[in-house]
Amino acid sequence: MTFNRRYAAAWLALLAACVLAAPAMAQPTGSVQMMDLWPEGHLPRVVQGPELVGNEGSAMGAVTRVSQPRMEIHRPANPNGTAVLILGGGGYFRIQIGTAARPMAQWLTSIGVTTAVLYYRMPVDGWPASAPFADGQRAMRLLRANAGELGIDPDKIGVMGSSAGANLGGILAPRFDHDFYPALDASDRLPSRPDFLAMLYPVVTLKPPYDTTRSRRELATQSDAVEAYSVENHARSDMPPVFLAHAADDRIADVQHSLLMFQAARAKDVPVELHIFDRGGHSWGLGRPGTQVAQWPRLFTTWARANGFMAAPPVSLQPLTGETTAAPPPQRDDADFEEDGD
Repeated sequence: MTFNRRYAAAWLALLAACVLAAPAMAQPTGSVQMMDLWPEGHLPRVVQGPELVGNEGSAMGAVTRVSQPRMEIHRPANPNGTAVLILGGGGYFRIQIGTAARPMAQWLTSIGVTTAVLYYRMPVDGWPASAPFADGQRAMRLLRANAGELGIDPDKIGVMGSSAGANLGGILAPRFDHDFYPALDASDRLPSRPDFLAMLYPVVTLKPPYDTTRSRRELATQSDAVEAYSVENHARSDMPPVFLAHAADDRIADVQHSLLMFQAARAKDVPVELHIFDRGGHSWGLGRPGTQVAQWPRLFTTWARANGFMAAPPVSLQPLTGETTAAPPPQRDDADFEEDGD
């Protein structure tokens, strides 16, 4: 059979386009399991009443009153060795699980990434301001401790946070040598440093004039919270590479947050990539298909693969008909967040 180079080039280009489109999918594969962060009886009883999940408005799918910190681990059918700890936003008074964190987890799982959605404690419920950071640090160590069982590479475990969750991830990344809790077991001898950090419409600084979200108010139970949890204060040369995505018209977390993070990382020679979209607002999760912000999953996977954090997808000939598209994630207008932030 004669090999037609022109035909082959066109065919490979089409295949590449299909592969690049894959991140838009958000279909769960494999299995889901829960992993508690702390031994039974270790945490005091602080929260009164059951954990709640919102069912309307800006609270749709948001979790409040977390008393049992845990990871919801999504395991792909064909793991590629990469893992991502996903930190939903919510101004440290709730966690956007249903409309942001879980769809991100399902999308990443569909392309072979093992994901862990973190249910972290929040100061609004009476926990100390350091509690979410302790939970995040413990989660990173437990993922490494269970890397063999989960089929992940302990050197390819990153963090992906949105809004206040990006603040949480942003603190874990440079403050990895600060213990937010006393060691409990052998897991706590493992590194807590993420190997890479993705920050989506992040809350970076708690300093005026950009602290327009609930984050500073909720963390203020700690007297030095502004200094302790403003991410730009802690940028250092050995922190992990950073991916940033923001919308210029974000009325909740001003785009200056991402610009501050970009500048802080650059000043320390930390590899950093920033994408600013003209429109998109705040709290877009995966992004509604067809919108500008919906480009970020593809941009992230390209960045992660270029930096060696994620394996390239296998090339295989797939039918070019019958293509399906994931249903768009639930969307909320920024107006829903004007009063209480994210």
